[in-house]
Amino acid sequence: MRKRLVLFVIAFAISAGVGFWFVWQRPVSVTTAAVERGSAVELVYATGYVEPEHPVIVSSRATAPVAAVLVNEGDPVARGQPLVQLDDSEQHALLAQAAADAQGKTLAERRVTTLYAEGWVTRAARDEAVAAAKAARASSSALSARLDQMTVRAGISGVVLKREVEPGDLATPGKELLQLGDPASARITATVDERDIIRVHVGQVALLSADAFPGKVIRGRVYEITPGGDPTQRAFRVRIHVEDAISLPFGLTLEVNIVVNEHQKALLVPTGAVIAGRVWLVRDHRVQPRMVGTGITGTDKTEIASGLQAGDIVVVNPSAGLREGDRVRP
Repeated sequence: MRKRLVLFVIAFAISAGVGFWFVWQRPVSVTTAAVERGSAVELVYATGYVEPEHPVIVSSRATAPVAAVLVNEGDPVARGQPLVQLDDSEQHALLAQAAADAQGKTLAERRVTTLYAEGWVTRAARDEAVAAAKAARASSSALSARLDQMTVRAGISGVVLKREVEPGDLATPGKELLQLGDPASARITATVDERDIIRVHVGQVALLSADAFPGKVIRGRVYEITPGGDPTQRAFRVRIHVEDAISLPFGLTLEVNIVVNEHQKALLVPTGAVIAGRVWLVRDHRVQPRMVGTGITGTDKTEIASGLQAGDIVVVNPSAGLREGDRVRP
């Protein structure tokens, strides 16, 4: 009886040992990825919009009621084209009066000049008549030029971006009536966070996208960074030229990614494989920790600067319970 009990205990111990060994040796299921080569790109994200590089504000040089507005927003215009007609009835009356006065004084000038040549009037009388005629003609010319100002014309060729005037409004010098812009010289103004602006430099490539052009990436290049930031928004304005600016409507908003760093043929692993500067390297179905140096880090991929080689297998999103030497099953 005692011998049978001893045999039972020995058999139980062996079974328990075998079971423990099986559990301990059972592979842990993990997700793995191979270290690969590719481009590592560091981007600065911003939002931007399309605007004319040199917007032109149209205003009147005279104070007068608006008689007619000859263009609407979006209309193409040519340099010198009439845009706004002001009420010029008063100017026409003043010009007619001045022209009549100039004509009369010019005739008087001729008569006095003839009489002076014949010795009938003094030199002083002749000079007075000549001066009066010149002043009348100058006044008529000035009123004629002022009459021309009653028609507000385009200073550039482009399109009407904004219309801020309606017939009946009072136009005054300095008051904005219209805004013009040239689509051929459009630019993108991007707002970059002040934490990122130090990494942005003139000449860097910018990749732009818009909901209006799904799936299309528009390439541009940074050409200007404003020296002063906006303390309210805590941001700086960055100007970008694009290759095909004429196809972008003014006011269109865009997502802007400025390429501030790029490494070709870099070693890349999924970002989830790197935890506190360490990866789990898979060798012969077992894992071992490996400290690595990292470079450019993105949401999907992380550049490995040291510690790994192309083709190495690493664990992605390793569990907290993973230990050195654990058997794993990819």
